[in-house]
Amino acid sequence: MQADDVPYLPRGVRVHHDRVRDAWVLLAPERAIMLDQIGHAILSELDGERSFGAITRALADRYNAPADEIAKDSAGFLRALKDRRFLEVRA
Repeated sequence: MQADDVPYLPRGVRVHHDRVRDAWVLLAPERAIMLDQIGHAILSELDGERSFGAITRALADRYNAPADEIAKDSAGFLRALKDRRFLEVRA
């Protein structure tokens, strides 16, 4: 994932709070992924307009963590979601 890539959730994919399990999930047609706190924090920053670089800077500021470490971890998470077709990326 490059700093200027814009990650977004495609049509039919959304972050949802499951009240029964009291947990955040990523829902897609006929599929769901349980999210941990880190996954939810990353996905909550996706708006389809901000770049990956802007998202990682916002997360680094919010959690007072090194931006390069946030970028590395976030890129791996988002790449895995993209491979499973839960995420799209605009260059």
